[in-house]
Parts: sequence; C-alpha cells; structure tokens
Amino acid sequence: MPLPNRIAPDGGLFADPARGLLFGNRGGRFHDPQTLALPQRSYASRQWICCVLSFKQRQRQVWGRGYTELFFCDEVTALAAGHRPCMECRRADALAYRAALMRGTGLLVPPSFPEIDRLLDAERRTGRRKRVHHLPAADLPDGAMIADGPHWLAIRGGDALVWTPAGYGTREPRPTGTAAVLTPPASLAALAHGFRPLWHPSAQGEGD
Repeated sequence: MPLPNRIAPDGGLFADPARGLLFGNRGGRFHDPQTLALPQRSYASRQWICCVLSFKQRQRQVWGRGYTELFFCDEVTALAAGHRPCMECRRADALAYRAALMRGTGLLVPPSFPEIDRLLDAERRTGRRKRVHHLPAADLPDGAMIADGPHWLAIRGGDALVWTPAGYGTREPRPTGTAAVLTPPASLAALAHGFRPLWHPSAQGEGD
C-alpha cells in the first residue's frame, strides 16, 4: 500500500504507486512514525527542497523517525509546489537556480538560501492553503504550472501538458488570458531567466 508521500503540483500529498524522478522534504518530520498519519500542517519548516533519489549511497527508512520523505514526478512539479533545489545533493542546480532568480528579480547581492526559503514561503501559501497567482498566460516561462479546471497544466513552448502522477498526458494549446499559476513568482523568475528544471521524459514530444 503506497504511502501518501507523493506531491501534487498544488503541494498536496497523495498516495500513488508511480515512481517520481526526485524526492525531498519540508524541513523535518511532520508524519507520525508509529501510525504514519499526517497532521493538518504538511511541513516542518520553511526549508522545502527537492533532491536526487540517490546520494552517497545513503539508505533511509521512508517515513521512519527522520524527516518526512516526499516524492515528485519531476522538478517542474516540485517548483510548482513551492520547493527549490537542495544545496547539498544538487549544489550546481541550487546555485544555477539562485543565479537565475537574481537575474529575474534584479538582486545584486546573492541571497542566502534561508532568505530564498522565506521568499518562497510567502509566495507558495496563505496560511495552510496553496497560494495561486493570477498572471497573463502569454508571459509564463516554460516550466510554469497552472490550474485549469480539473487539470494541472505545465507550460512548454506553445503547449500545455496535462500533468499526471506518472508523467504528462495529452497536449493542449497554451491557454490565453489570465491563468491561475501554481509556481511561485520567485521560481517563475528563475525559469524565465535561464534555470532549466528536470522534466519527466514524457514531456518530450513534437516540437521539442
């Protein structure tokens, strides 16, 4: 029986047998290691990161007494949920994310990662609810994730890819008008200014 440790683009947790490309955590443990139950609050601190699946041959008991391990379809999903690259196991990606964020926001001094975490925390949620940003769809960079009725859509070129736990399904035309954007503005700025997230292989298709 799979644990509810998969992360949806809106940051919610759910159970699914599909294997993701990345895992991460939200700053510590928030599950009960005895019952594997979740409290109402689905994070332990502002440090929401996404990591590689294997690092220095470390072995962990998932949802044991350590931090609450979470799994993502890909990095586009992780960014939409409000996570950023881990500075330990993905140092080059974390530094590339920060550099692109600086270019996109006009910062002249590199922010510390705790400062980036505070920025993302303000942008990804309002209380315990996912914060949605209403922005022009035409201006969204590749890798932005939007909510569109019953679907979550990832922007890629002129297409919007329908998200599923196991990857991307059908392709739709990029929406027009104002979109309900899940990806925090800080990560949108990074995506628009050179950061290249890890996409699920199913995102490849005609026109790529």
